[in-house]
Amino acid sequence: MVTALSAGRARSDIDVLSRAGLPLADFMAESAAVLFGVIPYVAGCFSSTDPATSLISRTYKLGDLLGRNESDVAWARIEYGGEPDPTHYDEMAAAGSVAVGIHSATGGQVDRLERMADLVLPRFGYTDEARVVFADRGGVWATLSILRGNDDAVFNPAELSLLTEIAPALTRGIRTGLLSQVASREAAQPTGPAVLIIDAAGRVVQSSPGAQERLGQLATPGTDPLSYIQALIRGARRFASGALDRMPRIRTRTPDGVWLVLHAAPLGGIGDRAGDVVVTIEEARPQEVVDIVAAAFTLTLREREVVGSVLRGADTKEIAASMRVSPWTVQDHLKSIFDKAGVGSRRELVARVYFDQYLPRAGSDLGANGWFAGA
Repeated sequence: MVTALSAGRARSDIDVLSRAGLPLADFMAESAAVLFGVIPYVAGCFSSTDPATSLISRTYKLGDLLGRNESDVAWARIEYGGEPDPTHYDEMAAAGSVAVGIHSATGGQVDRLERMADLVLPRFGYTDEARVVFADRGGVWATLSILRGNDDAVFNPAELSLLTEIAPALTRGIRTGLLSQVASREAAQPTGPAVLIIDAAGRVVQSSPGAQERLGQLATPGTDPLSYIQALIRGARRFASGALDRMPRIRTRTPDGVWLVLHAAPLGGIGDRAGDVVVTIEEARPQEVVDIVAAAFTLTLREREVVGSVLRGADTKEIAASMRVSPWTVQDHLKSIFDKAGVGSRRELVARVYFDQYLPRAGSDLGANGWFAGA
């Protein structure tokens, strides 16, 4: 039962954790433990997403689901391509809904939902689910599902209200955690291009050796990395049908700190090959990393312009001229950027983006590439 005392303690603990600079996996584990103390659950999934597409990028399982991956692909097929459902995460985000209880949302008829009828009830026996979307103006950063069984009370309004209240702090911790891990030089390189061909039934019919190695990099204990691929496939088919205006992609970070980008595109096959989708996995380019870092720092569009110019080596006067503002305005933007990024100079800003997020893996020299010019 949620009391004023337990709710207050949970809010305080989550706020402290969100400001501690914990790596993403550690933050999710610590915050899930805090939640369990005030909102008990049998099992759950904490998943990070690419804020530009809201597609799942990493999953951390909780409780009874730890170590179980046999239904991951089936879940992804339903979540991203199943029957219309207002409790799907993308529908919740579009409606501005933060937390919902499935029992409450369906009037107790949870088996009306495809996910519950075809997967959750028959395979696991969970009878209620609370779903939370963690979003800000940068997009959806993560989702949370916690589940209860037959012998448990359903999620009540006080619990759902608390989940809504603490969502902003959890979102902050997730953004911070995404950037807290420093990239490793020692991360393994694949032996070749990473390409998979998926048929109309969702089966992997062809794959390169490099693809298997990349999928291995994406794996976390008890999670099937093909669930991420399924999310992409559904997006590619929606693009082919005209329901999406751009082909889907997922930017994600591996446990060893490497930023990867996964793309999917429909192929123009005929006959048995109609409906095939190609998926490619590769290391993210610098701009793709910079984009997600800027979103994680909650930079405005003008601040992102300034950061881009700084990373290209422009000085204050050059930035002011290109943006058609005064040098004083540029300095104001820089001060705001430094505050949000937790740095004190341009040099530290460049290091925060490139040394921590990208270049250690690439083995590049900032000075040799001109990134410190005008610092």
